[in-house]
Formats: sequence, C-alpha cells, structure tokens
Amino acid sequence: MASSIVALPFVFFFLFSFSDAKEFLVDSWEVSSSEPDHLNKWAESSRFQVGDYLVWKYDGKKDSVLQVSRGDYMNCNTKSPIEEHKDGNTTVRLDRSGPYFFISGADGHCQKGQRMIVVVMSHRVRRVFMGITPAPSPMEIDGPAVAPTSGAFRLNRDGYCLVVLASLLGLFLF
Repeated sequence: MASSIVALPFVFFFLFSFSDAKEFLVDSWEVSSSEPDHLNKWAESSRFQVGDYLVWKYDGKKDSVLQVSRGDYMNCNTKSPIEEHKDGNTTVRLDRSGPYFFISGADGHCQKGQRMIVVVMSHRVRRVFMGITPAPSPMEIDGPAVAPTSGAFRLNRDGYCLVVLASLLGLFLF
C-alpha cells in the first residue's frame, strides 16, 4: 500500500505532462495598411497541432471572427460562415488536422487583408527511444544511402495512458 502512495504522484505527472495543447494569441486581428498579408505570415511561422487553441482579442462591437470554407475565404464571403464569433474574446479549438480559414466579419476588412489560413499538423506522436541515438544526417555520411532500421519502441498519448492505467492496476492488485 505504501508503494502505491509513493507511485501516485508519478502517475499524475505522467498523465498530465503529455497534454501539450498550446494557446496561440492571434497577433493584431485588424487591417494593416503596411502589410496586408501579416496574419498569414504569422500563421505560416507557427506550428499548429491538433488540440491547440487560437485566441483573438478585438473590439466585438466593430469586428468579428468568421470561420469559413475555402471558397468563402477566397471570395471574402461573410454570408454563410461555419462559425461566427463576435464577443471580442474568441477562442477556437483546432480539433482536426488540415486547413482552417478565418476572415473578418467587418465590411471590407477581408478584402483589405484581414483574413488568415491556419494549417494544423496531424496528431502529435510521442516517441520513446530506449538507448537509441539518432542517426547522423545524410550529409555526414559518405557512400550510398542505407535504409533506416530501428529497434525503438514508440508510444502515442493513448499508449501512455494505457501503460499508466495498467501500472496503477498492478500496484493495487499486487
């Protein structure tokens, strides 16, 4: 029983340390006369993962954030958004990989560049390497390419949860 109590903090650490969702504050959700594509440049410089959040801070009386289809993004069509946010403090969870399209709901703002495409990468994959060092980059190797081989064991987040739950079960049963 004492070993169970000692192990419990470690279990909670492992359960909660793998929640890597990040919040990204969308920088300056406004029309920029000097750089009309500033929002897309910002989005391109960031790495978005499934589970991350986008956060907008803006004047909800003058503007809004519309999530739209690709076609509506290209045409700055505000008439049929997928989601409409106008509270001035908007948070959107990125719950799938692929592109997301956002435009301003204020008249004429999208046409002036207040729009953004966010591309979300696929689910995070955690890798656990047991005593394996990474291979040198191909530029460091002289000679023909060799197919990579690895005995590394890999677990994703679900795998970690199963290992932790199995460990807990083992602690309480034995």
